[in-house]
Amino acid sequence: MSATLPDPEEIRGVVHAVVFHNEENGYTIMQVDRAAGDRISVLGNLPAVVEGEEIHARGHWRKDQKFGRQFQADHIDAVAPATTEGIERFLASGLIDGIGKTYAKRIVEAFGKETFRIIDEASQKLESVPGIGKARRIKIKDSWKRQKSVRDIMIFLHEQGISTARALRLFKEYGEEAVAILRADPYRLAREIPGIGFKTADEIARKMGQPDDAPQRIQSGILFVLEQAEHQGHCALPRGELVSGAAETLSIPFDQADAAIDHLIEGEKIVLRETESGPLVFLKELDEAETVIADSIRALARSPSTLPTIQPDSAIAWFERHHQLKLGEEQAAAVLQACQSRIFIITGGPGVGKTTILRAVLAILSSKKVRPILCAPTGRAARQLSESTGFEAATIHRTLEYQPGHGFTRHRENPLEGDLIVIDEASMLDVRLMSQLLLAMPRKASLLLVGDVDQLPSVGPGNVLQDLIRSRLSPVSRLTQIYRQAAASSIIDASHAVNRGNLPPLENGADSDFFFLERDNPQEILSTVEQLLSKRIPEGFGLHPRDDIQLLTPMNRQALGTRELNQELQKKLNPPSEFKTEIVRFGTTFREGDKVMQTRNNYEKEIFNGDIGHIIEITTEPTSIYVRFGEEAVHFEPGELDELQLAYAITIHKSQGSEFPAVVIPLASQHYMLLQRNLLYTAITRGKRLVILVGERKALEMAVRKTESVHRHTGLQHRLGKADS
Repeated sequence: MSATLPDPEEIRGVVHAVVFHNEENGYTIMQVDRAAGDRISVLGNLPAVVEGEEIHARGHWRKDQKFGRQFQADHIDAVAPATTEGIERFLASGLIDGIGKTYAKRIVEAFGKETFRIIDEASQKLESVPGIGKARRIKIKDSWKRQKSVRDIMIFLHEQGISTARALRLFKEYGEEAVAILRADPYRLAREIPGIGFKTADEIARKMGQPDDAPQRIQSGILFVLEQAEHQGHCALPRGELVSGAAETLSIPFDQADAAIDHLIEGEKIVLRETESGPLVFLKELDEAETVIADSIRALARSPSTLPTIQPDSAIAWFERHHQLKLGEEQAAAVLQACQSRIFIITGGPGVGKTTILRAVLAILSSKKVRPILCAPTGRAARQLSESTGFEAATIHRTLEYQPGHGFTRHRENPLEGDLIVIDEASMLDVRLMSQLLLAMPRKASLLLVGDVDQLPSVGPGNVLQDLIRSRLSPVSRLTQIYRQAAASSIIDASHAVNRGNLPPLENGADSDFFFLERDNPQEILSTVEQLLSKRIPEGFGLHPRDDIQLLTPMNRQALGTRELNQELQKKLNPPSEFKTEIVRFGTTFREGDKVMQTRNNYEKEIFNGDIGHIIEITTEPTSIYVRFGEEAVHFEPGELDELQLAYAITIHKSQGSEFPAVVIPLASQHYMLLQRNLLYTAITRGKRLVILVGERKALEMAVRKTESVHRHTGLQHRLGKADS
């Protein structure tokens, strides 16, 4: 006969101290004072807890060999403290901005058990407390109101099994209406809150009683499948692929998914387009973006240049004389065509003179009073563009004067002011960004795109640069000649060899800047990578292990993915220390000194997906994190840390548009799904002074041979009206 547990007991008390609290799952260990005068240990799950709060817990007693008698709670409710002592401890906890231990004591002495009501309903009375003026009173009132709302959200999420660490983000997104909004439509979580997927939102909806065949559920699931496709770089999905994806995600019959797609098309939530390869289904915004690009490019291709006329021979001679250099024939031809075209594309690998051509174009045209607008998709690319040309450059978002909550303020009705739009690192352009830029182009301006079409396509949806080149609507200069200074670099030699489908030179000469260290298995690769970053490169080349060396890997998961590598390199390069504060959020330990990367665009903070910085300070009570990006120190709240990830190792995709003094690239045959030529080529071209490949020779050979990159479903080339033949 099996033993049965006794009936659960109930206890009440005041939280004396929080020994441990995991904000991911709410697991809490606390010391609780009971009315009987004893102090007990209580263990259980609680979304948020503050010293001084009263708790009501239901559960069982247990005896721990190390810690003695403890109360294991199956359920805990926390309520605002009712005693003056509890209220003072609660306010002194640091939870409310503007109140520390001193002010907590003064406020409770003034208002006693009425304190919470005064803050809630008559906060003006706080100004009678010595030291509290209008500014501090407003700060206290606002923080109190915010914390109440956040805690309501945390409790709601906790009940649904969601990490309570996202409460601050939800509050920031929805304000005080967060719980009401999510109860009305839990699928908004999946659509609007990073890190919460459709399956989590769907589970919440089911707990709230929504049936599996509810139209709202099925339509949200279809939109989710299209959004997931966008994250993979697609602008659309073939209808059959969307039907099967939705049926699998939602566990519904194919015909039910197909009928729901028709309903969404009729409601203009999604768009069906016929193409030569079959019907494609688009999210409405991506369909509109492709249409804007196609219409704008066709209009530019039909229009004559409005740039001033130049004398070819004298213009080239003038530039060469003033800059004391000689342009090659290929370079000179590209310069002249760029100065005379309404739309022009310059593409080619490293060392072929793209920057020199751009400098010549800008120098010649600016001497003719042409007003250029230089921009690039990322902050790092914009800074490099400015440094290499001497002209001011900015991100495309800044160029279009993006304002949080309002969007782009430069558009068709308020266009940019200039004569020539120059976009560098154009391979990184996705359809959303390209369409916004074209909408804001001045009516008579020309467009110059510069980029390497052989690199990986954009992280965002589409394959803009390649589709434009394949359409043949624009003249294109494909640069192939490597110039003398670049030819001396083994990095340049290796990148072009890989791009041609050949193995790079593997001699590892003493004066080389490109090396291949052969290792036979993931453990040997990891050990070598750690030695390179922590000792061999810093000592041999005088480079800083955090700031100058970047590890680039093909994938996020599995051995030698970013997650494992970052954990190992954090231990090696920035180990725990009593002098370094750290915080655990969203499954990651963040420590002062850590190298981190922004993983999504944050227009409010003006930092963007792929920006790399390092943590300069972590404070507690309240918790705040400060990260230095370039010259700027940016503040993060704990609930915003899902925007950051450790960046000792990043994916090759995330490295686009960046250059690093030294790059280390692990290559293992276990990466075979992602090993391809343009991936390796992109990785090698990120290094300026040193590139080291570490891994299996067969993995290197596999990457060089494999050219069939993952196909992206887009309609842009079809809309442009010409196919590549």
